[in-house]
Amino acid sequence: MSIQIRPALPTDADKVVPLIVDAIGDIANRLTGATEVEMVTDRLRELFMRNDNRHSYLYTYIAEINADMVGIIVLYPGDDAPVLDRNLTNWLMEKGALNPEIDAESLPGELYIDTVCISPTFRGKGIGTQLFIFVEELAKQQGYTRLALNVETQKDPAIRLYKRLGYEIVSPWTIIGEPFHHMVKHI
Repeated sequence: MSIQIRPALPTDADKVVPLIVDAIGDIANRLTGATEVEMVTDRLRELFMRNDNRHSYLYTYIAEINADMVGIIVLYPGDDAPVLDRNLTNWLMEKGALNPEIDAESLPGELYIDTVCISPTFRGKGIGTQLFIFVEELAKQQGYTRLALNVETQKDPAIRLYKRLGYEIVSPWTIIGEPFHHMVKHI
């Protein structure tokens, strides 16, 4: 099974957005200021096609097998997070969101992995691991010494995977009032 990983394009929105929603769950509601599934999807699609927020195509990589998308990973520099989040907050205010504030998810100096999701039929086949290996090489090429991510405290299988990949829990974190672990890998 040969996996190709490529940067996303705005035209990938219809295939990428459902995976983002699958991965981030209720956080998608906060990021879009919406609660209805169709509106959440439409607004995430809009954000994905823009170039000024954490869920932009510019920060997304796609794993493909025979040109079929099988997974995604979204990452951005922690140093850019304040600007990306301010842009997102402003966009949410324009949309009339009741709570436009965005919780910080990363720290300066990190290359932050925001979202990773594998298509359900391809889970358990090592695609996620290959995406993480790809990101580690990308981070090294860009001069980063730290990769980071947040994981919900009750997601034990994901925590085990991240530990196997060399990530360590370094601090507690809170996103939309829920407990997370902030995990870091030094590279």
